[in-house]
Amino acid sequence: MGDVTARPGAEPATAVARRVEAVRLTAEAWAPFGWMPVEDTDPADGTHRLAFLWADAHVNVIGHGVEEITRADGVLHCPEMFRHDTHTQVLMVLDVPAVVAVAPADVTFDHADDAAAIRAFLLEPQDAFVLDRGTWHWGPFPAEAEAVRLFNVQGLRYAEDNTRVDLEARGAAVDVVVPAATA
Repeated sequence: MGDVTARPGAEPATAVARRVEAVRLTAEAWAPFGWMPVEDTDPADGTHRLAFLWADAHVNVIGHGVEEITRADGVLHCPEMFRHDTHTQVLMVLDVPAVVAVAPADVTFDHADDAAAIRAFLLEPQDAFVLDRGTWHWGPFPAEAEAVRLFNVQGLRYAEDNTRVDLEARGAAVDVVVPAATA
């Protein structure tokens, strides 16, 4: 696992990134990328299952800070994405509004137009969601604070299953626009 390198015939990088507006996280909007936990009294509780093909489920608290990203005037630049093919990942924002960008697992990023599949979500403290196996993701990163802390459930050996795609090199980078009320 590792970097997804440019394939022969892949389109070259372009100078201008597409803009994607971050929208509020809802179960319906999130469905192509995973699911959101529901109350234990909800009839849908138990419909979905976590998957850890390497039997290495692990819980910890992680964080991301502004030093990892380019952010200016309510816009966060997304130059890359990551995916885990052996496990689902559960994240819950603990402290400040954040933004996550995602794309479905079947997107190859062979062409700059694949950037059209990228969606972005605004996350509030205590928002929780599950990434399906293979879902491309970037973040969550803080919307306006210096850092965000996240409750995280993922494979302990995630570093061995952390495929990266360089969106910038493929002309598929996006600028994530944070709604004005939050930025």
